[in-house]
Amino acid sequence: MDINLSFGKALKLIRKKRGLTQEGFSDVSSRTYMSTLERGMKSITLEKLEAIAGVLGVHPMTILLVAYSADAQNFPIKDLINKIDKEVEEFQV
Repeated sequence: MDINLSFGKALKLIRKKRGLTQEGFSDVSSRTYMSTLERGMKSITLEKLEAIAGVLGVHPMTILLVAYSADAQNFPIKDLINKIDKEVEEFQV
């Protein structure tokens, strides 16, 4: 699995579903940077992930969930959410 490619595909999918262009992120990123992310050529930082998610109007984990679920053959998103939920319960303080 190439997570940069998966992330890029997820980012592009969500951006297009929201009806946004790469230029629509000019407050948080350049069009060139968005393009390199969507093509899987760069890794994103947590700060940039949060900023881009804000423009998209989604939680940063939503983008990651879509990215990881797209790469998981025959692993429905609901199963992945349940797995994450169980893991998170283990670490709650």
